[in-house]
Parts: sequence; structure tokens; C-alpha cells
Amino acid sequence: MPFRGDCRLRGRVSLPILRAVRRNSENISFRSPLAPGLTAAALALGVLCAGCSGMIANLVADSLGGESGVFASDDDPELVREAIPFGLKAIESLLDGSPDNPKLLLAAASGFAQYAYGFVLVDAEEMEGVQPVLARAKKARAKKLLVRAVEYGMRGIEARHAGFRALFAADRAKAMTGFDKGDVPLLYWTGAALGALVSISQNDMAMLGRLPEVEALMGRALELDEGFGGGAIHEFFVNYDGGRSESMGGSFKRAKEHFERALALSNGKKIGVLVAWAEVVAVQKQDRRLFDEMLSRALEFNVDEEPRFRLANLIAQRRARLLKSRAPELFVED
Repeated sequence: MPFRGDCRLRGRVSLPILRAVRRNSENISFRSPLAPGLTAAALALGVLCAGCSGMIANLVADSLGGESGVFASDDDPELVREAIPFGLKAIESLLDGSPDNPKLLLAAASGFAQYAYGFVLVDAEEMEGVQPVLARAKKARAKKLLVRAVEYGMRGIEARHAGFRALFAADRAKAMTGFDKGDVPLLYWTGAALGALVSISQNDMAMLGRLPEVEALMGRALELDEGFGGGAIHEFFVNYDGGRSESMGGSFKRAKEHFERALALSNGKKIGVLVAWAEVVAVQKQDRRLFDEMLSRALEFNVDEEPRFRLANLIAQRRARLLKSRAPELFVED
């Protein structure tokens, strides 16, 4: 198994990689739910002027791929949750007319990934103990959303680098050489979505076999831009390296290095990495003091202190509360 099963909630394997990516909602690249007037206008123009649909898609893609930060700074996760599905369908409608637009494909990949693990899967985790049937249904839905995210991400990379998918399958190392910093968002969100999919497919050997793909995509993104998303890639590797045994390639030493870089790159303003350290490292080491310390720091953090990470931090605090409530299940008392 590529992920350690040491961190368990009532016998369920923890998903450290999934949760790390989930906490990085500030990297949202699609903007349609944030600017419904723009999207509605674009769709209306598409009906009235089918001949210029490609131009419209490109104009909207430029807006959707921007860094307005409206979602990231929102203080109401439920409002964001309700807005996302409309935006995702709007993006897919635009992709019908512009199927190889890399900005739209990035918007779709990041949007479906974040909706799946930022909302649908966290709901499933919270329901597992009380509504197991509904929890399983939500998990199944999340898997479908993540499959879409991975496909859109791969299409986006292919749109920027023709022949990538075939080369990636034949010679992964060679395929990863032809990128620059502008490719990092697609590399990150494709790797993030695939990592999440692997994490929740632990009985699927074919899916587990795709873990090296995740490492290749995320590793290349880290080489090109370690500061992406305020240390989001480093946070991913806290979970990736800290969540596996040494026999599986994991390393607490490397995880610690990533932890420190993630904190430094966000100036200590992103708390998801604190929650990750509590869940991945403190639980595996059965260090209840460290666990409580990390979660307390996360829960006491004022999310208004850094608006661009507000939504990500609110989601991290939700995770921290869940972990704290399940501490008796996570630690073996002497």
C-alpha cells in the first residue's frame, strides 16, 4: 500500500494527501461562480452569435484564469459550495465550443478537484459514523468528480504540450522535461486530483499503480515554482512523505523540511500544514501533546489576518475540529 494506514478513524484509513490538497482552496483558478454576470453574459452572447463562440471562450477563459481571489477570500464556505456547481457547468459549456482551451481546462480541473475534496469528501468523512450509506454515496460521487478533474487536467497539459499524454505513458521522465513556470497550475491540479483519486481507491490496484504519476507531476511543479499557492506543493509533500513508511519511500525528515518551507512561504498564514502535521506525524508517532498543540494553533488562528487564504483556512479549521473530536479514536491510551 502506498499510503500508511497508521492514521485511522474507527479503522478507516486516513487520507493525508487528499486532505493536504483540500486545504489549498486559495489556488482556485476558475472564477465563473465569482462573476455570474460575466458568465451569463458570455453564454447569452454564445447563443446570439454562435460564430464568435471561440472568441468568447478565450475572453472568458482569461477572466476565469485570473487571480482575483474572490473565492479564496470568502468567509462563507457554504456560499462558495453553492456557487461552484453553476460555475463548473458553465465552464463545461464553454469547453464544448473551445475544447482545447488550456485556461478553461485548468479552470475545470481545479474546480472539479476542489469541489470534490473541499466539500463532497469532507461531508462523507463527517457522515461516516452516523450515516454510512449516505457517506458511501458521497464518496462515490467524489470519485466521479475527481476522474473528471484528472481528465481535464491531462487535456490541459496536452493542449499546451502536444503529444504529452503519449510520451508520459511511454517515458515519464522525458515527458516531464518540457515545462516552464507557466505550466505549474496545471501540473499541480492534475497531480492533486490524481493523488486524491488514488487515496480513495485503495482497493483498486490499477489506480494505486498511478502513484508514480502523482509524484512526477507534483515533483516537477515543485522544481519550477516552490512558492505556488503560498507553499501548497510543499504542504502536499508533508503528507506524501510523512504519510508513508520508509519502506514505501516516506521520510519524516523530508516531511519536516517541507513543513518548514510551507510555513515560511505563507509567512505562517496558512494553517492547513499545521493540521496536516497533527494528523500525519503526531498520530503516527502517537504524540498527543504535539497533536493538541498543532490543532490548537490552527483553531486559534484569526482567518481574517490573511484574506487571500481565508477560505483555505476555514476549511482547515473544519478539519481540525473533526480531528479533535476523534482524538480518543486516534490515540491509544496507556
